[in-house]
Amino acid sequence: MKRFFLAAGLAAILGTAAAADEVTDTLQSALDAYNDGDLQYALEELDFAKQLMLAIKTDALGAFLPAAPEGWTREVNTEMNAALGMMGGGVGAEADYSGPGEGFKITILADNPMVGAMGAMITNAAAYGAKVERVGREKFMVQDDTVQGLIDNRILVKAEGGDVPMMLELLGTMDFRELGRFGN
Repeated sequence: MKRFFLAAGLAAILGTAAAADEVTDTLQSALDAYNDGDLQYALEELDFAKQLMLAIKTDALGAFLPAAPEGWTREVNTEMNAALGMMGGGVGAEADYSGPGEGFKITILADNPMVGAMGAMITNAAAYGAKVERVGREKFMVQDDTVQGLIDNRILVKAEGGDVPMMLELLGTMDFRELGRFGN
């Protein structure tokens, strides 16, 4: 009976995909292995499919990183998610921005258990000796050379290492409303 539900669940997932791709091929391979009684390989394929889907989600999150200001460069960190596995999971995107004689980093973390704990800190910024700045409709805590805000109570946006007004200006180019809908 359990086998039927797993097979039916995988079939439903596969049925929703419009065209064959690496994810659906891997899920089909997991289903085939399961039907052949090779549970270990089926589990390995499911893990691989999960990795592929997380990569897709990471790319989608990376689209929210702002473009570099004129005269600056942006270098996206493609290894960001490797470290997230050790921090409880979720997805992240990160970029280093370099300009004339200065630079900073912007990090976006979504659906990571540690991000929720940041909400209380950002809400009570004054108690931590920090200042609060509005960027659009969002509140960001500013302390030293770090600016961080919590979008939709689950997505941390953090800029650090640069001139605070410049970082705030660049954060202002982000679509926080769409970012809040990320993954939903």
